[in-house]
Amino acid sequence: MDSSSSGGARVRRRSSGGGGGSSSWGSFSADGDTFDIPAKGAPVERLKKWRQAALVLNASRRFRYTLDLKKEEQKEEIRRKIRAQAHVIRAAFRFKEAGQVHVQSKETTVPYADAALGFGIKEDQLTALTRDHNYSALQQYGGISGVANMLKTDTEKGIGGDDTDLTARRNAFGSNTYPRKKGRSFLAFVWDACKDLTLIILMVAAAVSLALGITTEGIKEGWYDGASIAFAVLLVVLVTAISDYKQSLQFQNLNEEKQNIRLEVVRGGRRIMVSIYDLVVGDVVPLKIGDQVSADGILISGHSLSIDESSMTGESKIKSPFLMSGCKVADGYGTMLVTAVGINTEWGLLMASISEDSGEETPLQVRLNGVATFIGMVGLTVALAVLVVLLARYFTGHTYNPDGSVQYVKAKMGVGQTIRGVVRIFTVAVTIVVVAVPEGLPLAVTLTLAFSMRKMMRDKALVRRLSACETMGSATTICSDKTGTLTLNQMTVVEAYFGGKKMDSPDNAQMLSADVTSLIVEGIAQNTSGSIFEAEGGQEPEVTGSPTEKAILSWGLKLGMKFNETRSKSSILHVFPFNSEKKRGGVAVHLGGPEVHIHWKGAAEIILDSCTSWLDTDGSKHSMTPEKVAEFKRFIEDMAAASLRCIAFAYRTYEMDGVPNEDQRDEWKLPDDNLIMLGIVGIKDPCRPGVRDSVRLCQAAGIKVRMVTGDNLQTARAIALECGILDDPNVSEPVIIEGKTFRALSDLEREEAAEKISVMGRSSPNDKLLLVKALRKRGHVVAVTGDGTNDAPALHEADIGLSMGIQGTEVAKESSDIIILDDNFASVVRVVRWGRSVYANIQKFIQFQLTVNVAALIINVVAAVSSGNVPLNAVQLLWVNLIMDTLGALALATEPPTNHLMERPPVGRRESMITNIMWRNLTIMALFQVSVLLTLNFKGISLLQLKNDDPAHADKVKNTFIFNTFVLCQVFNEFNSRKPDELNMFKGILGNHLFIGIIAITLILQALIVEFLGKFASTVELSWQLWLVSIGLAFFSWPLAFVGKLIPVPKRPFGEFFACCCKGSKQSSDATSDEKGNKSEHRNVV
Repeated sequence: MDSSSSGGARVRRRSSGGGGGSSSWGSFSADGDTFDIPAKGAPVERLKKWRQAALVLNASRRFRYTLDLKKEEQKEEIRRKIRAQAHVIRAAFRFKEAGQVHVQSKETTVPYADAALGFGIKEDQLTALTRDHNYSALQQYGGISGVANMLKTDTEKGIGGDDTDLTARRNAFGSNTYPRKKGRSFLAFVWDACKDLTLIILMVAAAVSLALGITTEGIKEGWYDGASIAFAVLLVVLVTAISDYKQSLQFQNLNEEKQNIRLEVVRGGRRIMVSIYDLVVGDVVPLKIGDQVSADGILISGHSLSIDESSMTGESKIKSPFLMSGCKVADGYGTMLVTAVGINTEWGLLMASISEDSGEETPLQVRLNGVATFIGMVGLTVALAVLVVLLARYFTGHTYNPDGSVQYVKAKMGVGQTIRGVVRIFTVAVTIVVVAVPEGLPLAVTLTLAFSMRKMMRDKALVRRLSACETMGSATTICSDKTGTLTLNQMTVVEAYFGGKKMDSPDNAQMLSADVTSLIVEGIAQNTSGSIFEAEGGQEPEVTGSPTEKAILSWGLKLGMKFNETRSKSSILHVFPFNSEKKRGGVAVHLGGPEVHIHWKGAAEIILDSCTSWLDTDGSKHSMTPEKVAEFKRFIEDMAAASLRCIAFAYRTYEMDGVPNEDQRDEWKLPDDNLIMLGIVGIKDPCRPGVRDSVRLCQAAGIKVRMVTGDNLQTARAIALECGILDDPNVSEPVIIEGKTFRALSDLEREEAAEKISVMGRSSPNDKLLLVKALRKRGHVVAVTGDGTNDAPALHEADIGLSMGIQGTEVAKESSDIIILDDNFASVVRVVRWGRSVYANIQKFIQFQLTVNVAALIINVVAAVSSGNVPLNAVQLLWVNLIMDTLGALALATEPPTNHLMERPPVGRRESMITNIMWRNLTIMALFQVSVLLTLNFKGISLLQLKNDDPAHADKVKNTFIFNTFVLCQVFNEFNSRKPDELNMFKGILGNHLFIGIIAITLILQALIVEFLGKFASTVELSWQLWLVSIGLAFFSWPLAFVGKLIPVPKRPFGEFFACCCKGSKQSSDATSDEKGNKSEHRNVV
């Protein structure tokens, strides 16, 4: 919207206390802080504060999709109990071990592991073994190999994995699922809808009216008034419950999708991906840094493996053979034997206790509660005024029947008739409250979020936090990884530099001597976290691992590497896992006797700096002269300029005598000096098709795309040029900067540099975190992509953390707000579109609802004050409320995103919910409806040529015509609300089947109410001529809205004009100077 453009581009954050509160709702609230919460980590006190301040008619419905604070406390209590239990078990074993130092250990007896359903051990024995961390029992069973034999598992090749085997294991040891609490039934939602205070009052009024009507008029005629109100209330309850129930099912499905983790298992010697729910006891699970331990188990083997149990026991980085499900791999890699799944694990018990989702409120939802509270206050005041006026007129004899007779005559009216008249007045006042308090407004946010999240799943984005969906619409910058996000992540070795010269073909091993090839192959096979399954029968080997590992392993196969054979020739002594901070990984292998080789692999220039010599093609060693270093660097730069990732291989020899003992080896720092350079490979990872267009789309939408990569500056520059992030190949600092340079800057310098950075090369995860912090301090709304464990702090710090679904670790995913399922940057851009769509759809609904509110209130108030009667009765107002609240939300809050949304600047986080354009449209429509309907109310009988009719019938025709015209005006105005700032309101309408369906349903029901349900709705049949006039009057809102959209509106929000008018001249002067300061800051930022 035009009015959004000024606020949306103004990204500099106002005071941290939520200083934008005055404009949050279009100057609706004096206390902006109450209904203003942060998107992440809102304090409990803030959450309680807005709940207490909100005007709520139906708490169970209004707060259904907010954080359940009691459940959160219960969840934390359960965690505390599990942690306490784990600490007690550990303390007992430590005490026992300490006692055994001085006392000779006695033979411990373990229950005989009798056969259980074909296996050598029972379910309860296995569960007790891991849950109690029973080391002595493990030894009695014969250690890990003994337990594996009992479970018919090969620790190298895993289980067979056929259907019969899997079924047998599930029958014997259970499945990796836990009992879920059943979702709420439809009747529960009906009951919630019945708890609305106003609907309860109306039902009481209906009962009173029914009793009095039957008493005074008899059962044949007297039941209509009360029954019609009851029927209308039941219809509102039913439609509300259906809408809420469908919404609940959508959230339920999305929650199940979030919990369905995919993980790697070894079955039949092959590494395959399975769902966490398909894991069985006896499975062999490879573990690597960032993985979640998916079941309880025992460690088979590991290298530098440490487990973070802080989520379960409160302790971090535990080294133990017993692994608990739900914990994370903090470092290293290894393999695990699964010994307990599902409810037999601590994590399963925890999830079974807290499986029901406890909800989450979003900042937009809370802001809309503020809007609803303000409007509700106004509505209550108006309803009270109408009640007082109508009662005063009634008892003073100024309320007349359609035939002109006075309704209440003192001393002549019976008690029953008097009470019935009062009940009718009271019912109208309560119904005005129903229409005036927009109970459905905050719930419209969850409706549009549920719709958006379901559609985003199709667009390859899984939303983990609701608030991220709407925050993404405010994003001003995206800090994106290169590998796999901007590129395809399909890596191949295309260039190689070995033996001091470039190889004519990267896999031409004939250029190298047998000794050199043997060293290269040894380094590839042993210094890897990947694996190769060598199938029998001459089939192609299956390579698994990260894309970089797969590329190197595939290249090794072309060099003639026999993976399993090569690994069997030497044994691994110690591993330094690849680290994104150090940008290298190493391994020490024992070849037998005193000989040890230490292999290193990593970023080419970093490995080169540690080399003091290099190996020729014939295997001879030469000193690394400055000339040779320059030659290597030149080759690295040439490969980087061609967008290649440069990986170097080096090694050194070591004496076995210098290797620490096994129990001290975990602390051994692998020697990384005096390395011998073997060679360098260039790995090609092509840019994703369409990524350039996606980057341009972001730039047009006011979002700056920044590339943050671990690759060197030359590679980063080449890819950035290819993707369209850079236009000029000759840019220099700080537009393109190295991580260590950025890291070395002072805080202020870092903030200034961050504003200009487009590409950061050779960056560590900590550099990414510093960049995010600097950008946020500058007022940016930052989205960050990440896939590694070390990216978790940056993902958590960012306004929106986007993890990768394919390459992302579980740690990264848990720290993120949205998971990009296909790792594609184009999906990130689609998330931005959906984020903007959420905000835009809510604004459409607000414009529509406020128009109905204002028109209905003014019409009833003016009519009540002037004549003592209201043209819209209780049943009719309830139908209007249904159109406005539930059906209107369904129609407008589910509009799919359009390209037009990406032609605007980002939405300011504290920008007024009601923009100047919305005020203009709302005012024009409300004035038109009020003018037409009040004219009809006072002059309708003559204008509709009903003077010759029976006065009572003429009054009913007039009121029916007003009701029909009012409803049709809302139907036509729904079309106007679809496109508040576009002239063509029909654009894309055929793509929104739900909108068309709701309009059709509304029209059909309206015709039924008017023509066939007259007794219930107090209407009479209208002639076709009056239907045409009614449609014509409503249709006039279309050309009026078209002309209205041509009226320009000021950029400055109306709320600020109002605020300035209320201030003194001194404050006004201060505000003007502040505004100039803000504009100056704005120019610096944007």
